[in-house]
Amino acid sequence: MAGTKNHEYHILPPDIVPLATTLGALIFTSGMVLFMHDMPGGTFVPWLGLALLIASMWTWFTKIVHEARAGDHTPVVQLHQRYGMILFIASEVMFFVGWFWAFFDFSLFPTTLTEVVDGQWPPKAIEAVMDPFALPLLNTLILLCSGTTVTWAHHSLIHGDRESVKKGLWATILLGVLFSFIQGYEYLHAPFAFGENTYGSAFYMATGFHGFHVIVGTIFLAVCLVRTYQGDFTPRQHFGFEAAAWYWHFVDVVWLFLFVAVYVWGGWGYPTH
Repeated sequence: MAGTKNHEYHILPPDIVPLATTLGALIFTSGMVLFMHDMPGGTFVPWLGLALLIASMWTWFTKIVHEARAGDHTPVVQLHQRYGMILFIASEVMFFVGWFWAFFDFSLFPTTLTEVVDGQWPPKAIEAVMDPFALPLLNTLILLCSGTTVTWAHHSLIHGDRESVKKGLWATILLGVLFSFIQGYEYLHAPFAFGENTYGSAFYMATGFHGFHVIVGTIFLAVCLVRTYQGDFTPRQHFGFEAAAWYWHFVDVVWLFLFVAVYVWGGWGYPTH
């Protein structure tokens, strides 16, 4: 019979949301270029693109949740969703590789960049660096603890203990929020600013983008918490939660590398603030 579904794949109907998401990303990034160059439209275009991007992504993710509730996420579909999430995290890994590359390039070869870093690392313009064993160490312990609480929530979900899932998610979200507040406090009291030299630029770009990923991951987990209260996840079908847990562990691992490379090794033997 024509139109009869005889496979386990979920064929999506035509939708304008992917196009809207693409346009939102294009308008936002173009607007940021206008903003950074003080060109006309720089104060309006980025907000327009961001609004369109958030609205389209909200609509897209809502439809995905409805598909899961309707039973469209068959085992084959879930397998491909896992492949997609793995590739997404791999692209995020390469994103941070770029920032680590820049930091190591500046720090390992300071004599070849005399005009940029004064032949030493950190540059002479940097009077002091962050004390790695103060707030950065505290934030490291916070993220490590959050990794254990999200794992607790995941295992509780697999075993059908919904109350423990809620507790584990609440704990992880609160730890994520605490991390963001501590990092914001650290930035406010930093002994160097962004953009003054290569050290400040590399430091803030690497740690700042990680902080942004922590915020995104916290939102991701908050959505999972809401869905848990709505009874969406089951021990056999909970890819949304699993993807959030993978993302959070990725954030944890990146921070460990940042803590060791940027905070501890990058300023070793230099005066601390």
